[in-house]
Amino acid sequence: MFKPSREQARQLFFDTWRKYHQQEVLSGIEAIALEVILQHQEYQGLLDNPDQYLDKDFLPEMGDTNPFLHMSMHVAIKEQLSINQPIGICKRFARLLEKTGSEHDTAHQVMECLAEMIWQAQRYQSAPDATIYFECLDKRFS
Repeated sequence: MFKPSREQARQLFFDTWRKYHQQEVLSGIEAIALEVILQHQEYQGLLDNPDQYLDKDFLPEMGDTNPFLHMSMHVAIKEQLSINQPIGICKRFARLLEKTGSEHDTAHQVMECLAEMIWQAQRYQSAPDATIYFECLDKRFS
């Protein structure tokens, strides 16, 4: 399993944005990252400034939203949907999409549940549990 460092994950977005503007060929993951970047105009300006933002700490306790974490979660969800992993994520995404009517809003709801699953795994020092993920998603249907 590929576990990029914080710098590597951020560099993906900087490199993708630069390649997009220079009309260079993108790899598969870069194409997914570009799709996410284009949906987030509010983050595009910082991608023009890698020297300023590559090492910047975004502190939630200071009210900072980490744009790289946010975009990375979008990429992760897109990857999950591309292979239906965990099995059943596509069905749940489609069902939520029917409810919200917006792919982006649906991704944000899924992101909250994905974050909950990851937080639980970190808290209990365990592997991520798809049951937690799916229970969170299933509550959103009611």
